[in-house]
Amino acid sequence: MTTTPSDSESSEKNSQLVAALREGVAVVQMLLFKEIRNLLTKKMPDADISHISMLAGSITNEAFGTRNPEKKFVQFRENNHGDIEQGLLSIKEELASFCPTLTDALRIQTLCDHQEGTDSSEILAQAKAFGFLKEEREIPLPSTFMTVIRMLGEKHNLIVPPAQITPAQDESMVH
Repeated sequence: MTTTPSDSESSEKNSQLVAALREGVAVVQMLLFKEIRNLLTKKMPDADISHISMLAGSITNEAFGTRNPEKKFVQFRENNHGDIEQGLLSIKEELASFCPTLTDALRIQTLCDHQEGTDSSEILAQAKAFGFLKEEREIPLPSTFMTVIRMLGEKHNLIVPPAQITPAQDESMVH
């Protein structure tokens, strides 16, 4: 007799996968923010650091379609719309080596949204319009995406790699 997972087990596993993939997307968002902030700091050495951080955050949020609804951020976006758009336009050239990872993250985000009943395909269309969506890339498998994210996280000190434990340590953790 073969057993198949129940709908609730399957749904729970799917939910866990979506949550893990969203964490991977969040790592890419953090890295994009960091890269954009570094670029803006070089381009605008006399600008206030909080303005640069807000601008980098706004560009990152716009790229991922995750605008902050808080009043001060909405106002900042309205007041700096041109700079945000210029930042989005500059990604394709100034962060060209990051565009494949950004493309993968945006596609994974769209797939996660779809799994949860939301159509966010306009984010991919926007990325294409700004020139940083690498259309020729295949959509990564979840395991491939997460492996890339782990490597990037380790490289940028955002993720601590799992440490090997001894059998004795493992035994002491089991109650």
